[in-house]
Amino acid sequence: QVQLVESGGGLVQAGGSLRLSCASSKRPFNWYTMGWFRQAPGKERESVAAISTSGLNTYYADSVKGRFTISRDNAKDTVYLQMNSLKPEDTGVYYCAANRFGAVTSKSSEYEYWGQGTQVTVSS
Repeated sequence: QVQLVESGGGLVQAGGSLRLSCASSKRPFNWYTMGWFRQAPGKERESVAAISTSGLNTYYADSVKGRFTISRDNAKDTVYLQMNSLKPEDTGVYYCAANRFGAVTSKSSEYEYWGQGTQVTVSS
């Protein structure tokens, strides 16, 4: 069972930055494509970004392109989401997810393992 633990969420003003981290207890970590998703109150969960096992390939939702950066450190079994120029509409619970040997994808159904989520609140 893969355990994913997110951290780094919090309250920030619009225009500010946060860096989310997701630590995995499953090894080898580099077997897993990783994704970040978010869910705002009353809305469906949506894909934010994803990264391949090597870190060479990435995906971003149009709404976050140019503002968010996903990265990973396979030596630390951790994936990151750097979020800059935050907007109130970025508010939500952010989840990381893992897909063993999977392709980079925005489809939540492709991810087998999920963290508990971390709250991000952006005030206007």
